[in-house]
Order: sequence, then structure tokens, then C-alpha cells
Amino acid sequence: MNPLDAEIVEKLIDLNPQGYLFHREKSDLEFKEQFNFAGLAEYMKDFAAFANNSGGYLVFGVKDSPRLPNGMSNSSVEMFERIDEETISGAINELFSPSIDWEKTTLERYGKKFGILYVYESRLKPIIAKRDEGRNQLIKNGEIYYRYAGRTQKIEYAELEAIINSRIGSTNREWMDLMTKVAKIGPANAAILDTERGIIERDKNNVLVVDEGLVGKIKFIREGDFSRKKGATTLRLVGDVQPIDQVEVTKVLRENITDRYPYSYREMTEVIKSNIDGVRLHEIDAIIKDSKMKDNQDYSAYNFRNKQQEESYKTTGALPSVTPSIYNETAIEFIISKLGKR
Repeated sequence: MNPLDAEIVEKLIDLNPQGYLFHREKSDLEFKEQFNFAGLAEYMKDFAAFANNSGGYLVFGVKDSPRLPNGMSNSSVEMFERIDEETISGAINELFSPSIDWEKTTLERYGKKFGILYVYESRLKPIIAKRDEGRNQLIKNGEIYYRYAGRTQKIEYAELEAIINSRIGSTNREWMDLMTKVAKIGPANAAILDTERGIIERDKNNVLVVDEGLVGKIKFIREGDFSRKKGATTLRLVGDVQPIDQVEVTKVLRENITDRYPYSYREMTEVIKSNIDGVRLHEIDAIIKDSKMKDNQDYSAYNFRNKQQEESYKTTGALPSVTPSIYNETAIEFIISKLGKR
């Protein structure tokens, strides 16, 4: 079940017979009175803490001492609804590593509005701060945060040891699975496809460079299966293969950019979720990254906030921090097709 389903989030603000909140803050639940962009560093610290534990909820609109469901103010509601998931995710990923997967929703109850952020448990722990952030260095470079009962703090030894042991065990299992597969086909028949660098490498003297625009489009067929009738889309080499030092990719932005790419990141993910039940943001993000969709005009374009940013990018090639991308129908169809093969 989706953690943001109405029947689940409504229970977060159930009342006891005295009219106070039934639930207390705990390892997977934190209450905030109002949402404010000035508090982003504090929220992101909670994000990392939840992700390092078992995930959890940040609920906005709850008064402290005593816990009362007063709802968010009009200005708080406006700011919460203006949250751009891709921009915030970009800021989080600049601050923490590995990436953190989260979602948001709003809830109307008792005639009031509440904002809810849900953070998923990270599959690759620990989440570590990459730099200082916030007033009085609320977040510090190199620190690891963990969610304990009703509080977020630096991780303690027992929890960190458990995370490290779990990660070592997971890595060992992955290596065993890989070695088992290599053993079946034999090392002489094995090669490595590196989708980050765009190469297929067998040894240092046998390397095939793949254009980064083609990496996400390669399809494989079994030996002996290829025919004009049955063959899948493949690459055909015509002429000599020439060595290159660098492939330069230029993204051309047109005046009708929003016509060609009508979907924001949030709108795109909502369409995908409506087509595939249970899909999580980190799965979508992984496809976008692994397939280099942001560098491919077939799928997306950068949505610069002003002309100066656009001109600067064209001149220097340096992308302004947390510049959002916008997407088209082809991107949605591509991601859905990838998810369907999970």
C-alpha cells in the first residue's frame, strides 16, 4: 500500500478522547507546526535521519505542547504547495549522498489543511552529509543522522555498526551472484558494460566506446536469434571505427520549449504512477540518471529560470545549480517501458 494513501495519513492525526493527538512523535513520525522554506535545512536533516532508519513522516500543521491539529496557516499552505520536487531533490542530493527518495501530499481534516512529507528507507545506507548547511552548521560535513524515538540526532555506535554490517553483507551477496554468473559463461566470454563511462570493456586492450546518447538505447539479442524478421533494434557499424577523445553533446533550446516538453518532473512522475502501481521515485530517478535522459533532447530540456541563466549555459557549458528539467510524452513512455521490465 502507498504510504501516502488517505486512510494511512489520516491516522497520523487521529485524536484521543481528550481532543489531543493520539500519536506521539517516534522513530517514523515527526510533527511540525508550520512549513517554511527557511526551515529546509532542518527538514533535510530529518530526511537523512529517516532514510538511515526505516523511513518516516514529517507532518506539518500540528501545534506543540499540547499536540493539537491546528492545521497550517494560509502562507504555510501556499509555500507547501509551491514545493518543486525536482528542485528540492536536487538540493538534497547536493547535501547528502546517496540520494534520498521522498514524496509529498496534502490532507484536509477537521476543516484544516495539513502537509505531509514521506521519506523512504534508503536501500544504500548510510546517508552522509557532504557539506555544512544551515544556521549554526545545523548539518555538518561528514556527519550521519539517525531517527531515534521522537528525535533526530547524530548516529550512535550500535546503529552505525548495524548499517555497516548490513551493507557489507549485501555487497558480498552481490559479488557472489556476479561471480556465479561469470563462472557459468567463463571469464573469456565475459565483458563489462559501464553505463557511466559508456564503454564495453573486456580488458585494457579490448575496449569499445559507446556514444553516451546510445547507451540507454542498446538492445540485446541472443546469438543465433537475429534475422530480418525476428531481429530487435540493433546498432549497425558502417565504415571504419575511429577513436575519439570526447563526445560533445549540445542541447539546443527552442522558443516553443514548453510545447515540446509540457511536463514538469512532478507532473511526469504522477502520470507514471497512475500507470504503474507501487512505483517509487528512486526507481524513476535511477532510469533518468542511468539513461542520461537529461542530456537527451528526445526526452527532456533544461527549464532555465531566466535568459541570463540560459545564455550563461550556452557560453560556459556550466549548468546553474538545481536547474529543473522538463519532459515530453516520449520520456514518460520510455520510463514506463523500463519499469515494466523490472
